[in-house]
Amino acid sequence: MGSIAESRPILVAVGNPDHAEQLVRTASDLARVTDGLVQIVSVVAKPGNSPFSLYTDETIIEQYSGTSQKILDKATKVAPDDITVASELIVGRSIADGVLTAVGQTNARALVVGWQERKRRTNAVLGTTIDRLIERVPCDLYVERIGQEANGVDSILLPVAGGPHVRPAASIAKAIAARNDATVYVFSVAASDTDSKTAREYIASAEVNLEEATGPQIQMESVIHDGDDIAEGIIEAAIDHDVIVFGATRQGALHRRLVGSVPRTVVHRTDRTVLLARAGDVIDPSAKRLLPWV
Repeated sequence: MGSIAESRPILVAVGNPDHAEQLVRTASDLARVTDGLVQIVSVVAKPGNSPFSLYTDETIIEQYSGTSQKILDKATKVAPDDITVASELIVGRSIADGVLTAVGQTNARALVVGWQERKRRTNAVLGTTIDRLIERVPCDLYVERIGQEANGVDSILLPVAGGPHVRPAASIAKAIAARNDATVYVFSVAASDTDSKTAREYIASAEVNLEEATGPQIQMESVIHDGDDIAEGIIEAAIDHDVIVFGATRQGALHRRLVGSVPRTVVHRTDRTVLLARAGDVIDPSAKRLLPWV
């Protein structure tokens, strides 16, 4: 894996062949603007209490990885022709541990994973595997809602309220826009606790992030929404857009609403493609708690 590690790939973790094309497409958008490659991984779980724990990783991959290998094969086939793609099976105590191992071994530039809504109630915010990755993965992380794909992309909505996670959100928004010749609409809210001046500052900062992100020039527009119901404002705006990209924020009075309940409310009430972005350069690998954005 030495050559892959040197090139810092865009890593995409695939656990279901039906999700492969959607996630690989997003990872490919990022790889295209960075002249990088896509590294697809699938994890074979080997819990400590499993009979698999008696086998070496090599034996497990050789004899018991049939389904995971099929997932990798399909994911590789659906990758765009202009992107260099590599694939690998990883053995881990859990799916999250296997993905974290892959991120560390490849020194990944970013990780793309899928999230699927579950009807059952749980203490996990996005699912135990995704929550663990949000907590620990040391690179930029993109979580894409599975099952809702844009049929062509003309416009991308980028809601912002400041903070370090706007940078990776801007990067993926620009990458998607570049592939589709689409416009990114930078959206902020002038609510009772955030005046229009602050909203304009959020937008200006996000526009700088878009300009500085790797890739060709793209079209940008800014939108300030007046009103205290942030989720309703985004849902109303989403009607006119194909993709919504949320970047987390750890600043200001809006942070809990914008990166906690607001994305979940928007996801439940829109059929648009939704991505959540979390920056890797703010993660303390030794941290044992979830970041506040979820």
